[in-house]
Amino acid sequence: MSKFLKITLAAVLIVSITTLCVSALSKMGSRSEEVRQIQTRLKNWGYYSGNVDGIFGTQTKNAVIAFQKANGLTPDGIAGKKTLAALGISESSGSTGGYNSSDYELLARIISAEARGEPYTGQVAVGAVILNRIEHPSFPDTVAGVVYQKGAFSCLDDGQFYEPVADTAYKAATDALNGYDPSGGAIYYYNPKTATNKWITSRKIITTIGNHRFCE
Repeated sequence: MSKFLKITLAAVLIVSITTLCVSALSKMGSRSEEVRQIQTRLKNWGYYSGNVDGIFGTQTKNAVIAFQKANGLTPDGIAGKKTLAALGISESSGSTGGYNSSDYELLARIISAEARGEPYTGQVAVGAVILNRIEHPSFPDTVAGVVYQKGAFSCLDDGQFYEPVADTAYKAATDALNGYDPSGGAIYYYNPKTATNKWITSRKIITTIGNHRFCE
């Protein structure tokens, strides 16, 4: 291997590692439970006046910079290890109930695909159903396992799953992960206007939210 090629590969490796490290930080564009915690702390301490929505936007960045300046930290607007420590947030606390950022993103995507246009509580309820299935012995025990279970969600076949994720779906995912369950513990739901499966319509209904009936 030539010296030039070795140097090139080393440079690529360094860039890749740096990218991985940076992507693990809460910064502009991040959406997670950790961001929600950051916003909550900053709001309680008077640095942030926006919505606690788990979305790292300009207001959140400016609040982080103000906090960093006040606490002798590098004012880069990125919530890295030192900033998180100063905020009293551990790196692992960005996940809720054992769920990580990938689970959060996937949950938001399935909520958006399945409940886009539904009332907000209906969106949270769809997220809750996913989480309820994880805890149920009849279903896979991960978010990905439930979402990608064969035949479980038609949105994976009709293309809706791959549409842009609605902002409200991210908030709904956060609320569902924090334990909000408007479905009342449901493990199924369906739209009576479009459902053709007789078995699903025979399930005991717990509640109805928007166009969806949530069932045991």
